[in-house]
Amino acid sequence: MALFTIEQRGSFTATERFLTRLRHTNVQQVLEKYGQMGVDALSAATPVRTGKTAASWGYTVSKEGNTYTLSWTNSNIENGTPIALIIQTGHGTKNGGYVRGVDYINPALSPVINNIADSVWKELTR
Repeated sequence: MALFTIEQRGSFTATERFLTRLRHTNVQQVLEKYGQMGVDALSAATPVRTGKTAASWGYTVSKEGNTYTLSWTNSNIENGTPIALIIQTGHGTKNGGYVRGVDYINPALSPVINNIADSVWKELTR
């Protein structure tokens, strides 16, 4: 006499199809698209004095294991100081004054970041 019985009806076809598509999804391509959109948004939003900081934005997409990372970078560094960061956060001056920061990075990237999750999900479920 059996103590319990397990029965299964139907199939896992839909699940198997989803997992197969998931394996062939190009998340990197989606992130590359949004990486460039972020660069464009940051370049347009960066306060301009010489234009060097605005022109110095870039991005990288990396993968480690099953984790993808999208990073935006700015290569305008003077005397070890990242200029994009001191524009964002503010900084002291040589004569003891202070230049207030301008929050331009967060508003520029916010719409880009908000769209990344939706686009990756659409790519996974297409």
